[in-house]
Amino acid sequence: MTERVRISIKGGVADVQMVRGEKMNALDDAMFKGLIDAGETVSQNPDVRCVVLSGEGRCFCAGLDMGSFGKMAEAGDGSGVSGGPPLTERTHGIANRPQYAAWVWRACPVPVIAAVHGVAFGGGFQISLGADIRIVHPETKLSIMEIKWGLVPDMAGTAIIRDLARDDIVRELTYTGRVFSGVEAERYGFATRTSETPREDALQLAREIAGKNPDAIRRNKKMFSTVGRLSDEQALLQESQMQDEVIGKPNQVEAVMATLEKREAKFGSAS
Repeated sequence: MTERVRISIKGGVADVQMVRGEKMNALDDAMFKGLIDAGETVSQNPDVRCVVLSGEGRCFCAGLDMGSFGKMAEAGDGSGVSGGPPLTERTHGIANRPQYAAWVWRACPVPVIAAVHGVAFGGGFQISLGADIRIVHPETKLSIMEIKWGLVPDMAGTAIIRDLARDDIVRELTYTGRVFSGVEAERYGFATRTSETPREDALQLAREIAGKNPDAIRRNKKMFSTVGRLSDEQALLQESQMQDEVIGKPNQVEAVMATLEKREAKFGSAS
């Protein structure tokens, strides 16, 4: 895909991998671009049914490239990295560019599974939060590390994290930058589950999801992505609307027939 991110698609599963292993997949300008381009590419492909997001080499993502911190210190005038536009400028819908590197996975119309190992610090941790599901090696080191550099978390993490963990835990980790393990991440609510082989387990789960009705899967994701902002009345109506869009359609009928005939379903492209 790019010099920073590689995509391979097989059986409806998009295997998206950060490939800057020699730099612990640190976030530089090219990595931001690679992640955004990859997220948009898989989102626009009607044959993609699930995504696995991972990092090559020793870790998932070590966070912002060290060189970027030097540029911040050199600027010293509030202009951000390399004198770029203010971060309040919305460049990608509701997000700015760094935020969208994480939010693009939340906005993706199909489920995204992050396979996390090694370290996931700062922006790397927030990118993992953009996934629907996180399978994390128990010895992974994670941190909301921005405070170490005198910063606040600003890559969409605060919009996502509030639904995952207790408020006091989020505050303590954000105020201190404390490094915590994959086992703790599961206990806090950041990890869906731990695994000694997170990437293999993520791909296996993705293949299972890809074998379901793609129309229903996409609407399930849409419902869970919006239900937190809806009233009970709106949430109930949304369920009905989503069901009307899938029930009786070819892929839903195929799901029924495959189950009754005890065979593998053969779905068409998502609608």
